Amino acid sequence: MKFSIAAAVLATSSLIACAAGAADGLVSVPVSQLKWTELAGSGGIKYANLRGDLTGKDAYEAFVLFPAGRDNPTHHHSKSLPTVVVQGTFYAVIDGKRTEYPAGSFYDLPAGLIHESGCVAGMDCLLFQYQSGGFDLVAK
Repeated sequence: MKFSIAAAVLATSSLIACAAGAADGLVSVPVSQLKWTELAGSGGIKYANLRGDLTGKDAYEAFVLFPAGRDNPTHHHSKSLPTVVVQGTFYAVIDGKRTEYPAGSFYDLPAGLIHESGCVAGMDCLLFQYQSGGFDLVAK
């Protein structure tokens, strides 16, 4: 377990550095300062913006909290969606094959990839995600 948490922290730090770029300066958001907002119509999914706004049109970096057992219907995203799983086990079903991503895992869904996804029952899933433009979930 220590390895997966360390890997998640390292991967998250690397993603923030890549997404933000060195010229943007310091971003420092202690967990006590995260501002959680429920995503409208999501069935309890919450997000905490770190840079930008997940619900806006521009690039963002955010933590996303999925309730345990919460499933998304078949959908795609119009931009790639790099993700680090920090807590819980998230999954994606692509071409009928289910892959589970426990804490410490990384995946990057390409734009337009049709899939299902969700959080395995038992523990809420905490994700770190970023995109070059606003988040979308386009139902199939």
